[in-house]
Amino acid sequence: MSEPTNAAKPRAGFWLSGPNVAAAEICAALEYEFVVLDIEHGTFDLSALERFIPVLRGLQLTVLAKVLGPQRQPIQQALDFGADGVVIPHIEDITHAEQVTRFAKFPPLGSRGFAGGRTAGYAGVDDAWVEAQNAGTLCLPMIERAEALVDVSRILDLATVDGVFLGPSDMSLSRGRGAYRRSPADFADTVAIAEAAEAAGKPWMMCAWAPDELDLCLAHGADSVVLKMEHTALREAFAAGIDRFRAATSTPALTRPGIS
Repeated sequence: MSEPTNAAKPRAGFWLSGPNVAAAEICAALEYEFVVLDIEHGTFDLSALERFIPVLRGLQLTVLAKVLGPQRQPIQQALDFGADGVVIPHIEDITHAEQVTRFAKFPPLGSRGFAGGRTAGYAGVDDAWVEAQNAGTLCLPMIERAEALVDVSRILDLATVDGVFLGPSDMSLSRGRGAYRRSPADFADTVAIAEAAEAAGKPWMMCAWAPDELDLCLAHGADSVVLKMEHTALREAFAAGIDRFRAATSTPALTRPGIS
């Protein structure tokens, strides 16, 4: 495996599509460092999200909320509930990024609305609190469209952007290559984003489900890497169990339709 180009090892994270407390506890015990909540494609509702984020924070996990979409309300709600940062999908280009990422930062840097409550300790705030929120809250637009890839350096230069999160599947589709297959062209896009992030002095991150993706992340200085998602982990564990059973009992595999 390639050694990382930067001195620090990337942080290890996992992916949840719903408020699975047991999965969070297991991953925290295994010393994963952060979690990505897939609110966009998952089963989170606002009540579950509001209750689940404090649980994750109590497990000493950094919480990144992949919000429902590039709009003010889902960005602000995730941050008001206590997420450490937002991953914003469907960023179109520099103009769109400039508008949307402002929702994650308070004025004068951005245009996030003040709600008080949990992040304010259910008390009053001062200018130092506002500055600390802007500095400590991560705003990570997703680079997953061809137009955003063209503008990635300009997006990274925005004061409201703290880094970028690569979405390789949508990027491959957007670039006309069809389904993401970890091809040389796919990895070339990843390297281009990594180099832009290095030039900007800001972090980049992605999901590394396969060993060659992890090698790529390590070789090009990814700040954080998502290693597993709960559904894949469940399938792998259950598949290993049934495979052992079949081997021990000489039971042939049944042909059943898969779940799409």
